[in-house]
Amino acid sequence: MKLGARILKTGIAIILALFLSELLQLPNPVFAGIAAIFALQPTIYRSYLSIIEQIQGNSIGAFIAVIFVLLFGNDIFIIGLGAIILITINLKLRIENTIALSLVTLLAIMESPGDEFIQFALIRFSTIMLGVFSAFIINLVFLPPKYENKLYNRISNVTEDVTKWLRLTVRRASEHHTLKSDIEKMQDSISKLDMIYAMYKEERNYFKNNALAKSRKLVIYRQMISTTKRALETLKKLHRFDNDMADITEEFQYTLQQQLDCLIHYHEHVMLKFIGKVRPQVSFEEGEVTLNRRELFQVFIQQQRQMDTDRDIEESMLPHTMQIVSAFMDYLEQVEHLDMLISSFQAYHKEDNEVTIEETAEN
Repeated sequence: MKLGARILKTGIAIILALFLSELLQLPNPVFAGIAAIFALQPTIYRSYLSIIEQIQGNSIGAFIAVIFVLLFGNDIFIIGLGAIILITINLKLRIENTIALSLVTLLAIMESPGDEFIQFALIRFSTIMLGVFSAFIINLVFLPPKYENKLYNRISNVTEDVTKWLRLTVRRASEHHTLKSDIEKMQDSISKLDMIYAMYKEERNYFKNNALAKSRKLVIYRQMISTTKRALETLKKLHRFDNDMADITEEFQYTLQQQLDCLIHYHEHVMLKFIGKVRPQVSFEEGEVTLNRRELFQVFIQQQRQMDTDRDIEESMLPHTMQIVSAFMDYLEQVEHLDMLISSFQAYHKEDNEVTIEETAEN
């Protein structure tokens, strides 16, 4: 079992919050530790936004707590009413992410008022904010997240899973129920790619000269995800119309198989080309077959003509086969577009031609 950066940062943030609380001799340092847990964010930019929102949310919580205790006391019903009002205000201000910690602040201040209540409230509020700042410091300086590495590796892994099943399915060698289950898993993995992409997009550049390269990379990674989605869509079509594949002509089956193998090789080459692990220019062949959409389309037309004369072939096969060919063509166009984007990026950003991608532990 590997410890991810997020796990380590959470532990270190708690240690820092508790240490600073003891160093400043603040009572109940546990509140600083709790605040550090709530305030830790997956990216530096989100951590920056979080600390601004937490200052607002906790200030509102502390203000409501002080006003309610001074006016009504700290009866349990008063505490509940204060919590309702606090949640309502946070929702109105659209800082709902701070609700949990704001409620902790409210409860921490209202739970035991004394003769020096204002001073007590200020100390509790300061303790909680110390935890928030501790989390921000740790997120800023310790193990900064490398979402580009994580994004590329995830895309590469999902693409590998999809292309393995494509090779098996086009040869009608896959198990129907197993493939159906794996398609659902791959669909879920692709949905998570969008979340990682959003986090990578939120990462801010500290140097202006990197801004253009970052914007171009965002376009490339967005296209990588789109290409993987088209590959999965092709797999879905092959899986859905698997029974029809047994009745189409052997020539069309063979051509589709060879062309799809060439396309998969092309996709894999483009992915490796982005990180500088393969030669930029290479021809994609499978035996004596070269990747050529026209050849597949011509064989498809020939099959259509045969279907027009062969009454034993079901009429539903034509639209089903057409969907398979359409998915293939769409997949090919997406790979070609990805190749063009990567070539353009490497031509205009020579200093970033070799994108360094490392194996990363799961957070």
